[in-house]
Amino acid sequence: MIETFTIGFTKKSAEDFFGKLQEAGVKRLLDVRLNNSSQLAGFAKRDDLRFFLKELADIEYEHVPELAPTKEILDAYKKHGGDWNVYEREFMELMAKRAIEKQLPYELVQSACLLCSEHSPEHCHRRLVVEYLDKHWNGVSATHIT
Repeated sequence: MIETFTIGFTKKSAEDFFGKLQEAGVKRLLDVRLNNSSQLAGFAKRDDLRFFLKELADIEYEHVPELAPTKEILDAYKKHGGDWNVYEREFMELMAKRAIEKQLPYELVQSACLLCSEHSPEHCHRRLVVEYLDKHWNGVSATHIT
């Protein structure tokens, strides 16, 4: 069984965010955002985040864009008020097309934490990534850190 975590950075202070990662025992953060350098991300901007993770919590950082939606899929849902069920279906089709279950090493995911911006996992692709990998690897569980 591969055990992993997920977290969103919104609605969290830096203290809360890094504290929760440390408390969970996360060793590696997998950034699954399409846009990981947005000014709106604050402490979670790519280069700052890499530094803070290492210095504050001794956590490795890796951006894994293969686990992010395409701009088209994301925009249809976020900017144009798309339907979540359509987003979910299109994202799962994208994961299958990319064959991520064959691209990702198990070791990368084990004890790692998937990062996105959404506060909770219900309407976030990080949950879908875990569900997709569980289906194809037969045994991936996630603790969703909120």
